[in-house]
Amino acid sequence: MKTMKLSAAAALFVFPAAASAQTAETAPPPVTVSGSVAIASDYRLRGISQSDEHMAIQGGLTVAHESGAYVGVWGSNLAGWGTFGGANMELDLIGGYKTRISPTGTLDVGLTWYMYPGGANKTDYAEPYAKLSGTTGPVSLTAGVAYAPRQQAIGKWYNNGTSAAAGVYDHPGAKSDNLYLWGDGAAAIAGTPFTAKAHIGHSWGMDGLGPNATAPTPTGDYWDWSLGADTSWHNLTLGVAWVDTSISDRKAAYLRPSFSKGQDGNGNIAGSTLLVSLTAGF
Repeated sequence: MKTMKLSAAAALFVFPAAASAQTAETAPPPVTVSGSVAIASDYRLRGISQSDEHMAIQGGLTVAHESGAYVGVWGSNLAGWGTFGGANMELDLIGGYKTRISPTGTLDVGLTWYMYPGGANKTDYAEPYAKLSGTTGPVSLTAGVAYAPRQQAIGKWYNNGTSAAAGVYDHPGAKSDNLYLWGDGAAAIAGTPFTAKAHIGHSWGMDGLGPNATAPTPTGDYWDWSLGADTSWHNLTLGVAWVDTSISDRKAAYLRPSFSKGQDGNGNIAGSTLLVSLTAGF
């Protein structure tokens, strides 16, 4: 992450005492801690509301070592479809390794453990990920893949919402996997304090409902996308984005009442929405 220029190396050779003192003053610490807290008009995970289209309070903390290794935690409140068996909170444990592979590119690999404290059994699941990030001129680009191997928490226990409402498992103990591919782009808008941002992703998974009448990939496969802009002032970032998916009311009908606002069979929680967020970083 750091580059040493020839002049700095020469100074270190000619003036070892002075260079050593300067290095001690300017060298970054081996371990850094960063984090953020945010309030959002909705918690959308891959385009689908996890807070029943209500506001969400979210926060995260990351501890990174100069070697590139890092660990982190992130959390958000939940409601409706996102509750995973009664949990009103999602708590993600994250660990990974990030390294520079070119002057402007980085590779980041790791694993996210999705936890739902207070929820029913068989709710938590693991998802390894990898992403490549780089810049070209004023544009930054990221491509990523996340793959959750076969696990009961994301298995197809119910064929449809009718079975889930009746509480009768169609395939008790079933295991399924889940694949998500995505890409992000961002570019500063010249002459303005705004940064334009775009996202597109595609999910593949089971086409029913898990043991807690939910699923990371409703309808088996779908697209999600967003387009918006951010602006920052000191450590505050205001974001606005239009979020949508390819999941229509017709495609989601067999998952209801589970897959709906209030889980009452009405309202498409994967429909388009204007998402507003305010984030404070530290």
